[in-house]
Amino acid sequence: MAITSLEMKKEVIILKKVQQLLDKTVDSLGVTVVSDEDELLKFKKMMWENANSFDEGEMQQVMTATASEEDKRARREQYFKRLLKIKDKPYFASIVFKDEDGDIYNIYMSLTYLKDEDGNNILYDWRSPICSLFYDYETGPCSYIAPGGEYKGFLKRKRQYKIENKKLIGVFDNSLSINDEVLQEVLAAESSEKMKNVVNTIQQEQNKVIRNVEDNNLIVQGIAGSGKTTVALHRIAFLLYRMRNLHSNNFLIFSPNNIFAEYISDVLPSLGESNTLQTTFADYLEHFIHEYDGVESFTDFVSRYYSYQELSPELVTYKQSDKIIDDLDAFLEDYIANCHFTDSFKEGEKNYIEKEEINSMLHDKYSRFPLFERVDQIAEKLCSNNYKGKLAKKKTYLKLLYQNGNFEKDYKKIMTKFFLSDFCRMKLDEKFVKSFVDVDILHYEDALIFAYIKGRLEGFLYENTIKQVVIDEAQDYNRLQYIIIKNIFKKADFTILGDINQNINPYYHYKSLENLVDLFDGESRYLELLKTYRSSPEIIDYTNKILNLNHVNAIRKHNNKPVVIRKGVSNLKERLVEDISFLQKEYKSTALITKDLREAEDIYELIKNEVNISLVDANTKGFHKELVVIPAYVAKGLEFDSVIIYNDRKNSYKRNERNLLYVACTRCQHELYIYN
Repeated sequence: MAITSLEMKKEVIILKKVQQLLDKTVDSLGVTVVSDEDELLKFKKMMWENANSFDEGEMQQVMTATASEEDKRARREQYFKRLLKIKDKPYFASIVFKDEDGDIYNIYMSLTYLKDEDGNNILYDWRSPICSLFYDYETGPCSYIAPGGEYKGFLKRKRQYKIENKKLIGVFDNSLSINDEVLQEVLAAESSEKMKNVVNTIQQEQNKVIRNVEDNNLIVQGIAGSGKTTVALHRIAFLLYRMRNLHSNNFLIFSPNNIFAEYISDVLPSLGESNTLQTTFADYLEHFIHEYDGVESFTDFVSRYYSYQELSPELVTYKQSDKIIDDLDAFLEDYIANCHFTDSFKEGEKNYIEKEEINSMLHDKYSRFPLFERVDQIAEKLCSNNYKGKLAKKKTYLKLLYQNGNFEKDYKKIMTKFFLSDFCRMKLDEKFVKSFVDVDILHYEDALIFAYIKGRLEGFLYENTIKQVVIDEAQDYNRLQYIIIKNIFKKADFTILGDINQNINPYYHYKSLENLVDLFDGESRYLELLKTYRSSPEIIDYTNKILNLNHVNAIRKHNNKPVVIRKGVSNLKERLVEDISFLQKEYKSTALITKDLREAEDIYELIKNEVNISLVDANTKGFHKELVVIPAYVAKGLEFDSVIIYNDRKNSYKRNERNLLYVACTRCQHELYIYN
């Protein structure tokens, strides 16, 4: 609802005052930041030049002081960068809050805070406790939680602003409901090259995920277009604000592929925070597994299935199942129990090593360690016994221990032994097992098993600097992956987001992501995001029918553009080019989404000389969204203004591939065409 002309004049005056204070603060802080850096460099230089004159205690004091000053300087510099981001658009919303004592607070919300010369808040960071009122309540009774406790009162007004280049373009009083003008304007806008921040349109159900600090772990089921990834990134920004001991390098995001990692790379910087660490699970596997030349990506793994190149789908289903976890555990317990040293041996002239002694160490004294770490511990103990703790002989002892043991540190042989054992539920011959074990590039499903065996026998690569792990597209991870991740990040908290309807792993399915709750330590909570902000109601109605869904709550207004079905197209090239030309005149981004990479390559070759189109696959790192052809399993997580779904009649989606078709169709915001 637009405000009165008198209110508008008042808001113009307020903006002018805020702008003057902001400009003054930026100028002043800019000088300080440069001066801080110069002074710190001079101080460090002085310290090292005079290092010899300090005793150990004095040096420690100087080092502590330097670290403290460097931290303060870094915080000032970061705040300075945040102020620069809001220089042309100082705030985006305001609330008027009346507390129980009758005091009234006019709160202007921004990407960061701004204080006047007396230390009073002029702008409030959107992450501050009182700003949660804007996202959680319509006008009326309200309350918020702050470090001092719960504060109750009355929300008198909610207002949003459209400011461009320091000028007030529009002001709206609203309730942030479905009909909210700003929200609908944002939803109606065309998609951009990269994901944007949404601080001005965060909804109540999203805010509950973003601001949750009561639970160690959050498992979030969100329907397509509900903003799962956006919520995760805003949650990271919130936690960085709320928990002062956290820094960007304490977070790790598991993304579905490198394209997606690039797509989300602007969100945190736009919120004034540094980007966090990012990886894919396949990248982790490559980092941990050195015994092979490489590991197949998840995208190539699912591509084998959807392009019908997988010759043993039943075996892959077993490898991906929960059952194999029990089988691997039973096999490894039996394997470890039967490992022993067969002979006593001599090291040098005097040192005779009794097999009974080292077997006792292996199964009793060091039983708390993984098997091969036990052997390391025994070697060090022998060094301690015979060489006063000097480890120069450790390699010699390790060689002798393995020579006199009935086991060896060869994970390929151990994995082969599992698949040929009675613990494996599928009866396989040695030649067949070696066909997938003795390879250069390890298949994705085998890499999970290999990593688990290796982790159980020598220990997982524990990452103690990571305190928060975010897993996106959680439905595509099987239970074994979560067990591995939990063992790597033992002291981290988790935010896990996914949608069981968008599962593209054809071998593993969840009835509910709530089944993951029992996997993690500490307080865990399962939450749902049930509103979709991406697609038009017409598109949602169509996608609902693919999976027989009826619970999707569309927020966009109708655009009166029904889904277009193209059947029996006689001249494919001519028809595609015609539709592409029409959509490109209407929208900034159009995607041709195919079932698999082969189809994407075929379509690209068919029309590349007619239109300016890019072929995107799992290895693509950066691309422009104007016009792309992309396989459905690579398009996951992305969104486009318009989408053309294409698949050849001979390669149609089968009933058990409906989830992939659902993923493809739900990438579309405004206009959807279906070929064949």
